Amino acid sequence: MLVSLNWLREFVPYEGDIQVLGDKLTMLGLELDGITDPFEAVQDIVVGFVAEREPHPESDHLSVCTVDVGGPETLTIVCGAPNVAKGQKVPVAMVGTTMPDGMKIKKAKLRGVKSMGMICSERELGFSEDHEGIWVLDESFKVGDKLVDALNLERVVFDFDITPNRADCLSILGFARETALAFDLPLTMPGLNLVEGGGNAADEIKILIDDPEYCPLFNGRVIKGVETRKAPDWMRFKLLALGQRPISNIVDVTNYIMFELGQPMHSYDLDRVEDATLRVALAEDGMKFTTLDDVERTLTANDLLIWDGKRPVGLAGVMGGSNTEMHAGSTNVLLEAAVFRPGTIRKTARRLALPSEASYRFERGVDQQLNRFCIDRAAQLMAETSGGTVLKGVVTNEPRPWQDRVHGYRHKRCMSLLGLDLEPSFAKKVFELEGCSVDDADPENWTVASPSHRLDLEREVDLYEEVGRVYGLDRIPAVLPKVAKSLEGEAGIPVYDFNKRIKLWGRGVGLNEAINYSFTGSDDLDRLDLPEAGRVFIANPLSEEQNVMRTELAPGLLNTLKNNLAKGNNHIRLFEVAKQFVFDETSETETREQTRLGILLYGPRHAEEWPWAHGDVDYLDIKGHVEHLLADTLKLEAPVFTVAEGEHPYLAPCVQVAVSGEPVGVIGRVREDMADYYHARKDVWLGDFNLDGLRDMVDAHRIDFRPLPVFPPSRRDVTVIGPVTLHADAIRETILSAGVDILESVELVAEFVPEGQDEERNLSFRLTYRSPTKTLKDKQVDKEHKTILDALEKNLPIRF
Repeated sequence: MLVSLNWLREFVPYEGDIQVLGDKLTMLGLELDGITDPFEAVQDIVVGFVAEREPHPESDHLSVCTVDVGGPETLTIVCGAPNVAKGQKVPVAMVGTTMPDGMKIKKAKLRGVKSMGMICSERELGFSEDHEGIWVLDESFKVGDKLVDALNLERVVFDFDITPNRADCLSILGFARETALAFDLPLTMPGLNLVEGGGNAADEIKILIDDPEYCPLFNGRVIKGVETRKAPDWMRFKLLALGQRPISNIVDVTNYIMFELGQPMHSYDLDRVEDATLRVALAEDGMKFTTLDDVERTLTANDLLIWDGKRPVGLAGVMGGSNTEMHAGSTNVLLEAAVFRPGTIRKTARRLALPSEASYRFERGVDQQLNRFCIDRAAQLMAETSGGTVLKGVVTNEPRPWQDRVHGYRHKRCMSLLGLDLEPSFAKKVFELEGCSVDDADPENWTVASPSHRLDLEREVDLYEEVGRVYGLDRIPAVLPKVAKSLEGEAGIPVYDFNKRIKLWGRGVGLNEAINYSFTGSDDLDRLDLPEAGRVFIANPLSEEQNVMRTELAPGLLNTLKNNLAKGNNHIRLFEVAKQFVFDETSETETREQTRLGILLYGPRHAEEWPWAHGDVDYLDIKGHVEHLLADTLKLEAPVFTVAEGEHPYLAPCVQVAVSGEPVGVIGRVREDMADYYHARKDVWLGDFNLDGLRDMVDAHRIDFRPLPVFPPSRRDVTVIGPVTLHADAIRETILSAGVDILESVELVAEFVPEGQDEERNLSFRLTYRSPTKTLKDKQVDKEHKTILDALEKNLPIRF
């Protein structure tokens, strides 16, 4: 929102520093984005006086002018404008001046005559499209003055970012209210001196509203005998300062009121309105309508139109129609000032990609009670700038009058939430300065009625916010909240701490953390053959590619893989700690959330070839990561890996991982047909684990502490020859079950398959013996070792 400082001062007498004003309004929630000079491009243009004008000796359409610009010497300037004449005050661009279009004025020779500058037209200075001749200035202007000073142009314009709830601040009046509130200044409304005559407006036009839900108020006025011409300079310059292109006096008045008071308006050529009727009604599905920009648009039954007696003449709240547009020959005006339902205007403007200053305000809400003042002021300005006559009365249709909104207010509650200790008189003053009426007969429970321009004040807590906002949110002291909580009965690892531990493990083993959106697309889930049952769909998704909450982490990880491959990264190690969401009607939110760990490995085993061996990651890599996490990091029992029964949606093969007999997750290779979609040309290994279940296991797991051994160990190696089908774990279990108390550990240290032999293999185990009370002798160790060898020969098909 652009705000002119001089225009603002017409409402409030603020004379302080402009940066202080911007900072103060920023702290009130109206963030200052910048301060600009709207006429900076013409700041070097000066007022000149044409002392002499002679025809060019070599041209019949050029003039040689002697121009006084207030300097010690006059300038000779060759001018091609037909209206240049001796005695005129004109805008002059001297040599070295840069014009608004970027052209730099230089010394020139035009058909043999030197020219030391340029006499400018309005179009060349960016003030209008008028290029029929030079701009002849007022005779009262002083020669040599800057044009911006002579015209008293605005030099300071604020650019504020307005939040969607502050529709009241989409006008100069709105910012004047905030300025008056911030600096305790009086607010002065524009004067109204409307002169009516020449008949009654009600005899000229009637207004109909089909459904009050879409239009609670529609006011109309009639101005006859107007002359459509250029608006006065003071109005045009104000609009130019706010970036609005002047068009004509009638159209400029409607724009002027919109920026000044926040009420969008529209002017119709009354003689083009059929049956002297304006009717607010919905469009017909599929109908065509041509707007003011001469573009034919296809409408739906949800679009709101302004109709005359036979046809649509305006797209309500967005843009008028070309069939009733004001033009140079128009003499009678029908002026509209209405209030429309914001949601309807917003949907139409967005669907048609037709944003406008009017729709920007209508879709946020306008002040219904200020509407009458706005249309009266607009009619007055139209009459004054066009010479027309305003007919008596306003044609009004208000099927849904404004109802004051009343809220309760508890000052003690407000102070408790804000953490302040202010007197009730401060809150009352804030409310009254904002236009609220306050009934504080009951000191504990006030009644506050919010004004029609503050549509954002909907409930009691909004009043609390106003007190804090005006006091200064930056002035509220930072105080840690009091926390009263018993530590009795608290057990287990906090979720945050456990998840942090998992993330530290992931980074420690060389994985990169992936952070994906919690929502994904139905197509992503379908692509992995994930069931539709249990999906939680988003009511208002950002896009169709993100219309459902993820039921697994795999889609996000695979899309991250795809993005990395597209950027040339083929050594990918990912992990993600995040929630999955499954529909559950028994839940309070109808959604069951579970924290999962996803792991994805792809590409070469080592990021650099030298000095490492070649080879891509395989099953053993992801299995090793899982074993390291579960057994070494979380200190759980060694995981057991078994091929999962049945077919997995996207893993083949799929291996189930269990700890202490409880399944905790799966690992496997992504099916080739699915991996191909993500541009994978090698195996993609993926794991998915239930972190909530693992946290419960870690909570229940107890670590036993034992003293370090004092006496030395005694070790024996044994090589077992057996069939290749005999698993090493079976041999290890047999050794441990032999009942030898001094056996401390068993480790597989080597495997050997003789050349040409595919039925048997040699497995070497290292057995460690130790006594907690004494140093073992070889005789005792040999005896126990023989017991183990005998058990192996007796129970297994092996030999030594």
